[in-house]
Amino acid sequence: MILAERAARVQAEAVAASAKAEAADAKAAEALISYLKLEIEKLRRQIYGSRSERKARLLEQMELQLEELEATAAEDELAAEQAAAKTQTVQSFQRKRPTRKPFPEHLPRERVVIPAPESCPCCGSSKLSKLGEDVTETLEVVPRQWKVIQTVREKLSCRDCETITQPPAPFHVTPRGFAGPNLLAMILFEKFGQHQPLNRQSERYRREGIDLSLSTLADQVGACAAALQPLHALIERHVLAAERLHGDDTTVPILAKGQTIKGHIWTYVRDDRPFGGRAPPAAVYYASRDRRQEHPARHLQSFSGLLQADAYSGYNALYDPSRAQGPITPALCWAHARRQFFELADIAANARRNNNAAAISPIALEAVKRIDALFDIERGINGLTAEERLRVRQEQSAPLLAALEAWLREQRVRLSNSSAVAKPIDYMLRRWDRFARFIDDGRICLTNNAAERALRGFALGRKSWLFAGSERGADRAAIMATLIMTARLNGLDPQAWLADVLARINDHAVHRLEELLPWRWAYEMKHRKLAA
Repeated sequence: MILAERAARVQAEAVAASAKAEAADAKAAEALISYLKLEIEKLRRQIYGSRSERKARLLEQMELQLEELEATAAEDELAAEQAAAKTQTVQSFQRKRPTRKPFPEHLPRERVVIPAPESCPCCGSSKLSKLGEDVTETLEVVPRQWKVIQTVREKLSCRDCETITQPPAPFHVTPRGFAGPNLLAMILFEKFGQHQPLNRQSERYRREGIDLSLSTLADQVGACAAALQPLHALIERHVLAAERLHGDDTTVPILAKGQTIKGHIWTYVRDDRPFGGRAPPAAVYYASRDRRQEHPARHLQSFSGLLQADAYSGYNALYDPSRAQGPITPALCWAHARRQFFELADIAANARRNNNAAAISPIALEAVKRIDALFDIERGINGLTAEERLRVRQEQSAPLLAALEAWLREQRVRLSNSSAVAKPIDYMLRRWDRFARFIDDGRICLTNNAAERALRGFALGRKSWLFAGSERGADRAAIMATLIMTARLNGLDPQAWLADVLARINDHAVHRLEELLPWRWAYEMKHRKLAA
């Protein structure tokens, strides 16, 4: 009776677990739907670019929701399997999963063959012949391996003149160096590319059995930044020689005398790919302790061309016709202007702010629709030559732009100065010549998103490292960000590029340093692979 009762209890638990897993089947279906929605949004961003200011946050929320749904569904399924294994009458629940992509071909394969039986398990005969095989692939990771390279230099003595000779000592990137280029590249990329402060890196290395103190790592970082300074200068020269630049800045707290001050990181991005330019893309960064207009004036002292930026008044001195190097031509960002209308037309945001929110502004909603029509045209001509872009803009965008200006002026006459939508209208109409400049120049982009993307790393990273340790630290961060972002813009793995550059830069001739720039390095690596 006890055994029967125990068996009945086990069966009841299995049935309950299976029912729970089946009840969670709706969650599993929801996880599948979330997965498909996430993939669709990613593809839309790749094809069309971001169509809304909330898309970046939306993707992060969708990824987090997918993570929670998948984890919950997997936990319930495993509990059902374990309960069903204790009984013979309850079948385990199996949920549907999205199709997994095959593992990359470049990964090495380790073949493990399970020994086949020597005789037939049915009749005992040893006359077995192979019909084929089934292969199950399992993705595994090998823990990081540390090693010490011992470079031996033999001393030789001449029997005739008793002179002692010895090969020179091996090259180290940093003075008092002990770290190889791959280790240094990993430290630099973790700190400036992945936003992992040195104290966290030191703790992780210690758990792996390697004692590298914070001061030791900081010493190596400073020496590497000094060694890579010539490459930063070359990238800076390349960026400032462009016909058109994207410019923007963001705040970076800097530690100063026991408190933090609101410093700034400035970026200028050269990216000619939207209008079919062949010059390689690059970005240069600068740090400052404030946002005074003297900083962009110093950064762009030798530049004369198009500057795509926001309406920050600190740039106005650059647009002065009496400027010694010639005036810089401004072009404003339509995404900034659209964002002000979008906030007034965002139904979901209004509902979140106030349950009794008033109806959205019809004028703002109409402005967003009219601006989006211009963006739709731009998506179709992205990547074409400047001449082709200009032709399409003159034919399709110019009538829409003229109608938008007339409509904005008509609406502004009807609005009072206290109206919320009057502010974004005034923002555009007071600077209309700078907004409309893209109609007459195919090189100009509608947005300044290239610069905003370049600053995204700092916006995310400051949540991790909180503040820069000093003004010199902010300058080092700007130098390393220049190298890492330029490598990324050219489709490289920044860590692999840094490792090779650090291994070669000391023996490389000064007049041939251009060969180590990311776009030249990528070309060289491609030809090496073809030759191999």
